[in-house]
Amino acid sequence: MTERKKYSIDVKVRTTYLPEQSDEAESRYVFAYTITITNTGTVTAQLISRHWIITDADSRVQEVRGLGVVGEQPVLRPDERFEYTSGTAIATPVGTMTGSYQMVAEDGVTFEAPIPEFILSAPRALH
Repeated sequence: MTERKKYSIDVKVRTTYLPEQSDEAESRYVFAYTITITNTGTVTAQLISRHWIITDADSRVQEVRGLGVVGEQPVLRPDERFEYTSGTAIATPVGTMTGSYQMVAEDGVTFEAPIPEFILSAPRALH
């Protein structure tokens, strides 16, 4: 059995296209994303802030930084998880998001939890 890392956060993402909030004629494509953050490390850690890099198909990049997620700064003990849903709008039917969460462990160590790149895609936009 492999030894668990002290500071380790697993990030899983599910995306949904929101046609009722989108306006294709105005090049506005809205997506919801649900993130599940799991503390896979051995030390309790708090999510302090987030950094997103949102890129549309025309290589336009939006960077978003802010405290917490959905108004919260969750504290996760080992094996605890936190799930939230948020959203974004881009100017093309396809794009990507990636980024990181800035975490602080109960022992004072700060570390980053990478958010793996994921695809935003309106139906029929990708074959």
